[in-house]
Amino acid sequence: MPPSESVPRMIIVTGGAGFIGSNLVAALEKRGERDVVVVDRFGADDKWRNLAKRSRIDIMPPEGLAELVALRRHDIRAIFHLGAISTTTERDVDLILANNWRLSAALWDLAVRFELRFVYASSAATYGDGGQGFDDDVSMPALSRLLPLNPYAWSKHLFDLRVARCLEAGERTPRQWAGLKFFNVFGPNEGHKGGQMSVVPQFHRQILANGAPKLFRSYRPDYPDGGQTRDFIHVDDAVAVMLWLLDQPDVNGLFNVGTGKARSFLDITNAIFATLGRKPEIEFIDMPEGLRDRYQYFTEARTDRLRAAGFDRPFTALEDGVADYVKRFLAASDPYR
Repeated sequence: MPPSESVPRMIIVTGGAGFIGSNLVAALEKRGERDVVVVDRFGADDKWRNLAKRSRIDIMPPEGLAELVALRRHDIRAIFHLGAISTTTERDVDLILANNWRLSAALWDLAVRFELRFVYASSAATYGDGGQGFDDDVSMPALSRLLPLNPYAWSKHLFDLRVARCLEAGERTPRQWAGLKFFNVFGPNEGHKGGQMSVVPQFHRQILANGAPKLFRSYRPDYPDGGQTRDFIHVDDAVAVMLWLLDQPDVNGLFNVGTGKARSFLDITNAIFATLGRKPEIEFIDMPEGLRDRYQYFTEARTDRLRAAGFDRPFTALEDGVADYVKRFLAASDPYR
């Protein structure tokens, strides 16, 4: 059968050994997908363990991706571009732009050229201090009002702007495209992130080591100590959105991936203590002075566009997600999915 008449089955996941990427790869394997290509770098840490239980994947470095796409374009069902330098403390802006901006732009152009489906990871960090709200409007006027607070967020915002300019100019786009503004994702396979892990494993470790997690004091009268909020979303829900997009090839757009309900750091700690069957004990610490004037006290995804597009699965309740994470992974001898 000629390539043009074959059914494309290859799914490419850049950053497929990372936190969200490895959970997506696990879900694809569970669904029976047999042609999944992980594009990633591993280095000398334990990130490889995120894929140690996968048996039906191919792995390649980013340097060979463009050639693979060109040679196997008729076989590609979709590209999930999740690879990036995601640490918010990285200060080598040239390195961030090379990985987060130029690679994204190159993949978008390939997806346009070969009429491929392309889903990419943006970030809620693009909303900056939240002063402009959390509306996933992909128009140039809306995006131009956002002011990211660090190089990582800026690099993600730059690519959102590139997509918006393309749409505004009426240029060709990939056969399907979707940008996902992930909020505070937590769940298994994030251990390699170190200090950039979600607060769930960090607080869990502090509780086991010292009996009490450390939460920041509040410097605003409308928030109690530890009452600062985030939109925490379990990684299984983030993966569910991506799988839904894989099954909905006609859905395009920029979408927030959050629950739409802000919860506090106190809520997180109470959920961990409840799972452990222990009475909450919390140590409140001073926030570094350099952080106090630019600390984000509230994030909450607007999910109207995602729901209007047809995603109707309910999100996991915070307490249920934390309990599952702690019991099945953080408390296990083998914490990997």
